[in-house]
Amino acid sequence: MTALPDVRTSRWAALTALVTTSVLLTACGSGGSDSGSGSGQPKSGGTLTFAVGSDAGCVDPQQVASNETIYSVRQIVDSLTDQDPKTGKIVPWLAKSWDISSDATTFTFHLRSGVTFSDGSKLTAQVVKDNFDAVPKLGALGTLAEGYLSGFKSTTVVDPLTVKVTFSQPNAQFLQATSTHSLGIESSASVQKTPQQKCSDGVIGSGPFVLKQYVQNQSVTLARRAGYAWGSSRWSKKGEAYLDKLVFKVVPEAGVRAGSLQSGQVDAISSVGKANEAALKGGQVTLQRRANPGVVFGLGLNNSRPALKDARVRQAILLAVDRQQIADTVFPTGTQPATSVLAHTTPDYADLASGLTFDAAKAKSLLDSAGWKTGSDGIRTKGGKKLSLTLKWFPNASTNQPALELIQQQLKAVGVDVALKQLQVTQFAPTLQSGDFDAVWGNVTRADPDILRSSFSTKLANFYHLPASSLDTALSEQAATVDATKRRQLVTQAQQSLVQSAYYVPVVELQTQLGVSKKVHYLSFDASSRLQLHDTWIG
Repeated sequence: MTALPDVRTSRWAALTALVTTSVLLTACGSGGSDSGSGSGQPKSGGTLTFAVGSDAGCVDPQQVASNETIYSVRQIVDSLTDQDPKTGKIVPWLAKSWDISSDATTFTFHLRSGVTFSDGSKLTAQVVKDNFDAVPKLGALGTLAEGYLSGFKSTTVVDPLTVKVTFSQPNAQFLQATSTHSLGIESSASVQKTPQQKCSDGVIGSGPFVLKQYVQNQSVTLARRAGYAWGSSRWSKKGEAYLDKLVFKVVPEAGVRAGSLQSGQVDAISSVGKANEAALKGGQVTLQRRANPGVVFGLGLNNSRPALKDARVRQAILLAVDRQQIADTVFPTGTQPATSVLAHTTPDYADLASGLTFDAAKAKSLLDSAGWKTGSDGIRTKGGKKLSLTLKWFPNASTNQPALELIQQQLKAVGVDVALKQLQVTQFAPTLQSGDFDAVWGNVTRADPDILRSSFSTKLANFYHLPASSLDTALSEQAATVDATKRRQLVTQAQQSLVQSAYYVPVVELQTQLGVSKKVHYLSFDASSRLQLHDTWIG
């Protein structure tokens, strides 16, 4: 098949990641990763009822990007690989091993034998080829999966259980991409359906659970897959899952979700906010928290704007933000202030906290040196123009507005006028594409540092209009090396460059926080702070 241009796929990968994570995730706390004490003998059976806040309107893992739907559809499909959430290491799943060419353009996967889909068909190299060849045809909802295959050239069946994926340029991030739900492997019968059919009817996977019923905006019901025997190498239980059934109920109101958990009507809930923490603490509920990997919540600056072209102005904005105050005041317990452009749960994260300190005096000094003088109203001016920025944001999380109002106050204190402009969620993508913004508020979730290239390389989408610099070289080179030590050095260099030049203003780490009944054991986060429920049991 004809490969799609790298710029197009990477542009849409970045845009989709920004839209889906910023739009569909709710900020929560940080902390432990497993529910239950782990005591007692695990037992099979029972139904786990999970209340989520929204429904993406689609039950195809390759097209879904909302955490609250990923929680359910992730259980339907297996991936070629898995990722250890503690180390970031890629480990076997459907592929028992793999080989990567020295230039990171060819990936050869050796598949496990005996794997079947829930319709009885077998996993073969041809099925993997069918999946990867079809991804570019998914359309608007499948652009995250499409982005992971950026620069895709071909998939070759070497033998029935060996498949080779070739790219037109180095693509080191692809191995981690094969661990994601977006590249979960579906049966050939599902691949042949239209994207719309897959969204509404669901897909046939080889995963530990099968889809039994989907009622849009109401519920997703899954049943345990009989005979399942090919789980990820990092799972504790071999063979079938413990639970008989999983029911995901859509309950938009956070307070109603919390009340349902307290009363025992449901066993777990998503998106626990600060307002409901006190009611849930001290009872038969555990609050589970984990920082989402990827680019932290922050201000995406349009570096082409006249005032923002001056590094001193950008650096002043970075120094004027009191991250700790914002984390403590607005976000759920345990939310951490940003210590880099990447969250600390991202592989190859570098701690740059010393460059992200709150220093209003230094911010004022930088603005003074840049020629911005304080006016009678406290706002700085230069050449008859006020230092005013319009910050566009989207009402997709309850923490957005209070966080931005606090940032507005903090920047005003050093003489920067910020006007907050709320737009509809559907306007997020067009806003980034058009470049019609001074700053935007958002984040990007991915458990691979290549998210920096998708977000900030001037060779790709370059939504923030960065100038070409040595940052591009670091981002390109990290994508082209399979040497872990070299890649870490390049990713660290990229993070340092972004912070030192203040191309982006990191503020707080996005946290996923769940409320889980204490009778639920081993409900655990994966490397992307989403859920894997194969090892989960109730007792």
